Amino acid sequence: MEPIRVLICDDHDAFRQGLHVMLATEPTVLVVGEAADGQQAVAQAAELQPDVILMDLQMPRLNGLEATRRIVAAAPHMHILVLTMSDDTATVFHALQAGALGYILKGARKIDVIRSIQNVYNGEVVFGAAVAQHVISHFARVQADVRADAFPQLSDRESEILNLMAQELSNEAIAERLGISLKTVRNHVSNICTKLQVSDRTAAVLRAQSRSDHG
Repeated sequence: MEPIRVLICDDHDAFRQGLHVMLATEPTVLVVGEAADGQQAVAQAAELQPDVILMDLQMPRLNGLEATRRIVAAAPHMHILVLTMSDDTATVFHALQAGALGYILKGARKIDVIRSIQNVYNGEVVFGAAVAQHVISHFARVQADVRADAFPQLSDRESEILNLMAQELSNEAIAERLGISLKTVRNHVSNICTKLQVSDRTAAVLRAQSRSDHG
């Protein structure tokens, strides 16, 4: 198997060079170049055609988000793994919207960096442990908002059941989770469909997800 070709993009010379040295000891990875700013990152990506790009976000001339956006637009086959200091939720989502497949923090262990490179190369979405916690917390807040505000015509119990339906739980699993009978769950699902003016369970879930996305 050919090694994964990696381009390192970071404006701190010592960090960039240290990362290069660290990755040079890993046989599954080959560092093909470095870039010290966003414009260099875009140019080096086009010239070197790396498989994976390690992208810092805070860089001069062109920030990492815009560099990511331009690279992915020009070469969607290149996989970008953000390696940066910032772990706030908004920055994580902006990076994903720009086209990054992974997001890990500086200071991650060598084994975690290499595993993230390999996973991103295989097309998987990767989050470092601290970043993953932010993402989970964000979606937990979104779900809470859906239960509370999205469908005021539903009772609290119906909203709770709709949320569990959106998590792909079956009627049987919902009954077990809530400690109620299967017949009661079915009655609630029927009431939810009636109040949301949809024909079946699947349509109710799609309606809930659509309201969540636009809420």
